[in-house]
Amino acid sequence: MFTEIFEQYNWETVTESILAKTAADVERALARQKRNLEDFKALISPAALPYLEQMAQLSRLATQKRFGRTIQMYAPMYLSNECQNICTYCAFSLDNKIKRKTLGNAEILLEADAVKAMGYDHILLVTGEANQTVGVPYLANALRLVRSRFSNISIEVQPLDQDEYETLIAEGLYSVLVYQETYRNDTYKQHHPKGKKSNFRYRLETPDRLGKAGIHKIGLGTLIGLEDWRTDCFFTALHLSYLEKTYWQTRYSISFPRLRPIAIDQAGTTIHKDFDRYMNDKELVQLICAYRLFNEELELSLSTREEATFRDHIVPLGITSMSAGSKTNPGGYVVAPETLEQFEISDERSPAIIADMIRQQGYEPVWKDWDKTFR
Repeated sequence: MFTEIFEQYNWETVTESILAKTAADVERALARQKRNLEDFKALISPAALPYLEQMAQLSRLATQKRFGRTIQMYAPMYLSNECQNICTYCAFSLDNKIKRKTLGNAEILLEADAVKAMGYDHILLVTGEANQTVGVPYLANALRLVRSRFSNISIEVQPLDQDEYETLIAEGLYSVLVYQETYRNDTYKQHHPKGKKSNFRYRLETPDRLGKAGIHKIGLGTLIGLEDWRTDCFFTALHLSYLEKTYWQTRYSISFPRLRPIAIDQAGTTIHKDFDRYMNDKELVQLICAYRLFNEELELSLSTREEATFRDHIVPLGITSMSAGSKTNPGGYVVAPETLEQFEISDERSPAIIADMIRQQGYEPVWKDWDKTFR
């Protein structure tokens, strides 16, 4: 299990190691064809910022070599905002007095049809973490309802046991996104004081259970803003390295969710969380390029959390998938657009406009991975 490797590392020691990297370390990392975890530390260190243009050019070439000039398109579809956890940064948190909504069968189909009408063949099903309301039976039923409409179905829900993942894979599940939020145990407990999610170790071992279940793809990431982003992202890279060696038949992706403002009541009251660990746009570009130079096979995804201008400029620098036209509330497309969002969207442009933007940069928006004929 990854836990055994993780426990060999000390957060403060890793932070000091990253901050101690020099320009010479960065230059050595850039000169190599295959880079290790120490090189990754150098590429995310403050010492690498003067080399950002060189990193961006190398990242662009590496991405085109592996993925061509393509950007995969996907959309999230929220099924429920029911949640039994308290998370300090989330609108769906149990302690927020919001109107709860879980989609029924007919509503799921209406939302799925709305997403399909926008051109999507990839869909990400999202729920809060409420096992009694939106547990495995509910998720299995949702997969059965939408699998005839989409070639690729992912989920972002509560962590599950291995046999539960096996059940969902048999229903057509392709990939699972599970963010550790932060790899620093004390900070994790501070932001997750109640609910099953408060179990740091169970969440940390979720990708192991997914790998053993034989999932096609695992999505990793940290919630950028809870802790020092450099140290958290090193641990994500460490986790990725372990998983690729252990579950080598599985594909992997990384996402970059920066904390966004949240609405906390039906009146639309908004909280702008002032987290100490802010990452600016330049640092996010640095991180994206660092991941690409560390692993050329890795899929890198950017959501509508980010502003339109930033998303336009990042297309050629390493990203391989983007969402567009996203709604972060259950029934947000057609069924119940008035329900509260999990967080505010920054890029509100339609999928058609995003696709045109991608084409104007010489890239091709891809709405699916394969033809159903070959399945």
